[in-house]
Amino acid sequence: MFVDEVDVHVVAGGGGRGCLSFRREKFIPRGGPDGGDGGHGGSVYIVANAHKNTLVDFRYHPNFEARDGKHGQGSNKTGHSAEDLEISVPVGTLILEKDPPEAVTGDAAVSPSSPGRLWADLTEEGQRVLVAKGGRGGRGNARFVSSTNRAPRRVEPGEPGKERWLRLQLKLLADVGLVGFPNAGKSTLIARISAARPKVANYLFTTLSPNLGVVTMSGDRSFVVADVPGLIEGAHEGHGLGHRFLRHVERTKVLIHLVDVSSASGRDATQDFEVILNELKLFDERVAAKPHIVAANKTDALDDPSRLARLETRVKALNFPFHAISAVTGKGLEPLLESAWREIVTTRDTGIGATLASTDV
Repeated sequence: MFVDEVDVHVVAGGGGRGCLSFRREKFIPRGGPDGGDGGHGGSVYIVANAHKNTLVDFRYHPNFEARDGKHGQGSNKTGHSAEDLEISVPVGTLILEKDPPEAVTGDAAVSPSSPGRLWADLTEEGQRVLVAKGGRGGRGNARFVSSTNRAPRRVEPGEPGKERWLRLQLKLLADVGLVGFPNAGKSTLIARISAARPKVANYLFTTLSPNLGVVTMSGDRSFVVADVPGLIEGAHEGHGLGHRFLRHVERTKVLIHLVDVSSASGRDATQDFEVILNELKLFDERVAAKPHIVAANKTDALDDPSRLARLETRVKALNFPFHAISAVTGKGLEPLLESAWREIVTTRDTGIGATLASTDV
């Protein structure tokens, strides 16, 4: 199961209590106070892990609590500090701080669209962020000895650990994003050019979650491609599966727009291209401005060459690279991948089309 948004509750450990103790031994006339400090509570960290690709674990385990520090003891023994708690999340996870449930009214407490304050954006393997700091241990009475107070009976309780409600949002990290209408052939294409094996069938919305695949090319070249579930008109407003998955193309460097040029869909290929291009603009102008490659798919089933000609004319008028391909037979795929690689190299050098700023969340 692919899950890309969850709410979690984290609680850091509290500090241990300081000890009230006096050393009383025979022949030791001035033993004095010897109460040790309490140990520090464990902090909570969130760590980016490249071996994870979904947040599904948090759906069934949303609460995380670090251990408390141990109390201080006599003989000036400091309590044991608790170990920090590390929570692994996929690379590409956004961490947003939410208000406590009691501070939110109505359905806003559980609504996936309710906003949160951006805490961190984990875009690199091993990136580690402190989200809840453990409480400091309290001081024992040995700490309060002074020239005027030789036998203090004062100690401190440990500080409570921080408690936070967080929203985790996953935005896939990929070099290339495949976009297009449902059943345009995106799953077939990613299965053809990579080792990914998404579900492929001849009906709409076959893909219900994004798929990632690694494309290997000659010369030890490779890039990651993401198959984004089919978009439809109104996707930016949440129609179909669009709004939920459109954010996954925000991080891609290049977009490959697949258009079905066969007559099987009953739609006009050029109009399909215009609709998806408009949806990307309405979602975010910067997403639509990313380097764009248009691939006219299903040429093996093309029964009206004028459909392909009209689409090519429109695409070239916008100065987008155009390729006629068949994901089923493999026709035209090598030039398409080479074109994608050139765009990827260009964006890596210039930064054009790179990840959008995290402040946009």
